[in-house]
Formats: sequence, C-alpha cells, structure tokens
Amino acid sequence: MKILIYGLNYAPELTGVGKYTAEMAALLAGGGHEVRVVCAPPYYPEWQVADGYSPWRFHREMRDGVTVWRAPLWVPSRPSGVKRMVHLASFAMASLPLLAWQALWRPDAVVLIAPTLMCAPGALTLARIANASAWLHIQDYEVDAAFDLGLLKNSRAARFARWIESALLRRFDAVSSISRQMTARAQTKGVDPSRIVSLPNWVDASTIFPLTRESEYRRLLHIPDGQKVVLYSGNMGAKQGIETLADAAEALAGRADVTFVFCGSGAAKRSLLERCSALTNCIFIPLQPAERLNELLNLADIHVLPQRCDAADLVMPSKLTGMFASGRAVVAMARRDTGLFDEVSPRGVVVPPDDVCSLAEAISALANDPERRAALGSAGRDYAERALSPQASIRTFEERLAVLVRAAGGARRAKAVATHSGAGSSTAAVAARRSEAATVEKAAPD
Repeated sequence: MKILIYGLNYAPELTGVGKYTAEMAALLAGGGHEVRVVCAPPYYPEWQVADGYSPWRFHREMRDGVTVWRAPLWVPSRPSGVKRMVHLASFAMASLPLLAWQALWRPDAVVLIAPTLMCAPGALTLARIANASAWLHIQDYEVDAAFDLGLLKNSRAARFARWIESALLRRFDAVSSISRQMTARAQTKGVDPSRIVSLPNWVDASTIFPLTRESEYRRLLHIPDGQKVVLYSGNMGAKQGIETLADAAEALAGRADVTFVFCGSGAAKRSLLERCSALTNCIFIPLQPAERLNELLNLADIHVLPQRCDAADLVMPSKLTGMFASGRAVVAMARRDTGLFDEVSPRGVVVPPDDVCSLAEAISALANDPERRAALGSAGRDYAERALSPQASIRTFEERLAVLVRAAGGARRAKAVATHSGAGSSTAAVAARRSEAATVEKAAPD
C-alpha cells in the first residue's frame, strides 16, 4: 500500500506523539509498504526548532526508509492557549502545498495523527481527491484538553469547537485511539462504532529492558549507593501536573535516602525549577539521546507519573510503556475508571490526582520495601512483553487499513465501470439517433 502519514510531530523528537508516529512509519515501511510523511520540523518538548532545521523553509529527507516532507510553522517560546492555536494553525496552513503535491502520488490511504485536528480538512480533501481511505489516529483529544485544562475558556467557543470536531471525526473512514476509554470517547462524539479501532501505544521490549547492573547515570549524577531514585522523564507541560512532584519532593525532603531526578523539558520546566530551587533532594537533567533511554529508565527505583485530574482520558501518557518495560516500580496519579488507572493498578501503585500527601506516602512506602518494588517491576515488565509489542498494534492497523483500501478500490472500479457504461450508452444513443435521421432523410421525397 501507498500510505501517507500526516501529523505535526515526528522524529528526531524523543518524547510524545512524534516518537510513536515515527516508529509507526518505520514499521510500516519495514513491512513492505511505501510510506511518506508530512510533518513539521522537530521542536518538542523544548518549544524550539532543533538545530539543523528551519521553522520557515520546506525540507525533504529520508529517515528509516520513509520519505519525510517538513512544512514550516511558528513555534512560540512560551506557549499559551491562544499562541498554541496560532501555532497549530500555522502548520495546518503551511502544509497544504505539500498535501497538494502528494495528490499526484495518489496514496491508497491518508493517515492523520491528532493533534492536530486543524489538519483534518486538508487530510480529508486529499483522501477524496486521491480516492484514498481516510484514517484518523487520536493520541490526544486536543479540543477537550484545551478547554478542560483551562488553556481556552470561552464556553461558546468550546461548544462551537466540539461541534466542528464531531463533524470532522464522522467524515473519516476509521478513527483509532490508544486506550479503551479514548476509543469510547470517539463514539460519544458521533463516530459510528464500526469505524472505531483500538491501537494502543507500544514499546520494544528488546531495547528497553531491566539491567543486571546499576545504571551508569548513578555515577554520572553522583548518586550514592543505597539511594532510592524517584524518576520523572518526559515532557514538562500543562497536562502532566508536574507541580505535584515538586510538592512531593518537598514533603520528602527529610528523607536523606530519597532523590528526585527530573529529566526533560517543556513549558512548565521553568516554574518547576523555581519551586525546587531550595530543595537539595532534586536533580535536573535535559532530555537524553534515544540510545541512552534504557540506561536512563534503569536509573529509577521508582518511576512516577503525575497527571491532572481534569486530563483523565483526554490523553494517555506515552512514557508509561517504557516505564513498564524497564522493570521498575511505577506510581501514577489517576482517578478510578480511567484508562491510566486501568493500565497501572494491576501492576503499580495508583493515587488520586492532585493528592500530594498520598503521592508522598506511596513513594515513601515503596522506598522502604524493595521486595514490593521488585514484584511491581516484574509485573510491569511481563505486561510489556505480553501486551505492548509494536508488532501487535501495527498488525491490527495493517489488517484494518487493507480492508478499507480494498473497499475504496472496489468503489473506484465500480465508479469507473458506471462511467464507462454511461459513456457507452450515450454513444449508442447518438448512433441510434444518427441512423434514424439517415433513414428519415432517405425516405423523404425529392
């Protein structure tokens, strides 16, 4: 199949949606499909375009057997609600010429990755022009998140945005998302259940695995033997509720055997640094190279995953799969009956969102109990090996996409036959009329 993947984020971004989109494209290309990508230059989570890329120029490159086309976009240094909207709109508009160019390639399928849904009109138009199947894969419900998290607050605008969102979702041939609750939300937005597909995020358990020795990061960060490391690694943004970790670190400042390590970047990093500036039990490091990810994740004795209460089932943290695969204990903040709760509770510790006391108590209890840490880590690792392989999700995607493409091909052939038959009927009618006219002319008197 010829598959065009259209999305804002892509490799070499190390975290979030870009990581999974790039892996999806590479896996599909490795499976024999012809894959192209239209995306933006890498900028996330630093909110700064990476060295070697330009925010103002189009760019083409080959990456892991995939042809990648990059469109310009505006990246705000301090993203706010309105600035984020302009940022997303800039990519949606700037990428339209690349979509028009791909129409000449005539893909069999156009796969849009959300965020951003602002690109949906372009994706749907290209799919219709090329007679291709249109697939929407939702990593984040960005409209709900923007209003529920307070990034945008106008109630009339919220109603209008959700109406537009529902209208767009219903026009795709398939809509997928990464958890049971997130796929169920698609149905509440009007998507026919027969068009909804579950595609969980994955982890390559052969590249993320428990080390039989201590992580090199202990030496690099001068962390003493016996010290319990609480690790947060990833984006530091509004949806993460990262501020609760600063409060937990302050609550546990009296424990000399517990150190918090924060690895990452994002819009909330500056405020987190300020809140932790007086604490001696906190270490900050930038995002690490992808080839060092396993070493980093094995630094943790306890992985910690904060989440705001109002972000429940709007997003599923992408970092969770690597936490499980590393074989280390996980503490997450989530409400009952949410996707994150269901993922973590059988193989980790879950505390209520925004409850700093419960978070600090859970961390402290695990720091005191190495046997329970080992048991939870083993359960998470087993789950990663059993249920989170990339091959399972990609196989589901390929099979469902092939059905859509065959159906679209059948419709194209039927249309062509109908057009040909119509043309043939018209020709026959013209010939009949001409024959009739000739007969009349011969029969007419001189």
